[in-house]
Amino acid sequence: MASGSGSYHGFPAADENDFRNAAADGRPGYRARQRRTVDHISTIYRLIQARMYQREVWDAPAVQPVPAAAADMLPPAGYPCTPASSQATRWVSQTTNKVRASVNKVVWTPSGRRLITGSQAGELTLWSGQTFTFEHLIQAHQTAVRSMAWSHNENYLISGEDSGTIIYSETTMKILKSLPAHKEPVRALSWAPSDLKFCSGSDDSSVKVWDFARGVTDHVMTGHGWDVKTAEWHPSKGLIATGGKDGLVKLWGAKEGQQLSTLHGAKNTVLAVRWHAGGHLLLAGSRDQLIRLYDVRTLREVAVFRGHAKEVTALAWHPVHQDLFASAAHDGNIRIWYTSASEAASEVVGAHEAAVWDLAWHPMGHLLCSGSSDHTIKVWGRNRPGDALTDKYNATARSLVPGTGAAPPAAAAPSAVPGLTPDGLPLPGTAHLPPPPPLPLGAPPPQRAASPFSG
Repeated sequence: MASGSGSYHGFPAADENDFRNAAADGRPGYRARQRRTVDHISTIYRLIQARMYQREVWDAPAVQPVPAAAADMLPPAGYPCTPASSQATRWVSQTTNKVRASVNKVVWTPSGRRLITGSQAGELTLWSGQTFTFEHLIQAHQTAVRSMAWSHNENYLISGEDSGTIIYSETTMKILKSLPAHKEPVRALSWAPSDLKFCSGSDDSSVKVWDFARGVTDHVMTGHGWDVKTAEWHPSKGLIATGGKDGLVKLWGAKEGQQLSTLHGAKNTVLAVRWHAGGHLLLAGSRDQLIRLYDVRTLREVAVFRGHAKEVTALAWHPVHQDLFASAAHDGNIRIWYTSASEAASEVVGAHEAAVWDLAWHPMGHLLCSGSSDHTIKVWGRNRPGDALTDKYNATARSLVPGTGAAPPAAAAPSAVPGLTPDGLPLPGTAHLPPPPPLPLGAPPPQRAASPFSG
């Protein structure tokens, strides 16, 4: 649920009093913006109250399909059997760094109070998780940030860059250590469930397992024939999944550092792999515009999701509804899927003007953040009751900009109905119509055609 002053779409009202006095601080005057605040605490209070009268898990209070019922919505955890309530296709906020550069990674803190983004300029930016305003920035990297991962205990952040260096950071954004890890860009970082180790994947075709405290390599695994574009540690076991430019998805044993299996199917570069929270399903998005779902228990492909027109660049499982996930493509479109359906449940067409490089769900599941090469970070929220699961961004935000919205349909020309229009009273809008042409002199009057049923 969203609350706060200002318009719903976050556009500030034009007021001359909003301009600060430039002479007061020696800087040019600027407009004080009223940011929209997304308050999820009130929905938690309602969930606690609703549980007092809830007999079963699926016994959730119904919400009427009217906009006024948005005040009665519960958090996604309150609708465990209704994943449709968590499809985030409504535009909430848009932010941009002062140094305009491609946003390559977006990561929520485990508590959801902050959002961290990594850019092509090497900056790590900290944003508020409710108002989406700027809080802090550090120039942590000398080259583009390519990967980021926050530890499960929320104490440390690791980030990788184009030069192959991995940076350790604290919650205060203080840099602790710089680790020369690879000879090529670090494309993926992922923590072990215990936070004692992490893995990295690089364009040098290697996957490494690291001891976090000592900063040394435990294993170096080389099995991909080309660049390693993505890697993720299993949510509960010592198993690592990787995808590469060779079109293969490989499974590795983190303890022994050996390749365990190879999953085939992709016809081009695998750009994203994501483990299901249950640990037995694996999503893989590739440059052939398809998303594949593998069951690692049988090592087989169980589903294929089609719909993107460009290569799939980002995937993200929903943190609450385990059969719901989001995907993004190089054309800037975002889609939300069910694992039980081969077609997308909803989509945002033209969510970004360029490729979307990363997606991240808020830990509560009510917000979805996207980072793109169009230099913007956008936040998408749940639809209000009664809304259609369609493109809310183009239907609302863009229509507010003059010249970008669709033209209204032309009104149909009014016409008279025979026998229902009083003589001498033309219909509104028909007075400008020209009169019928006159008949030539001496011409007989027009005759009505004979009816086949007339005698």
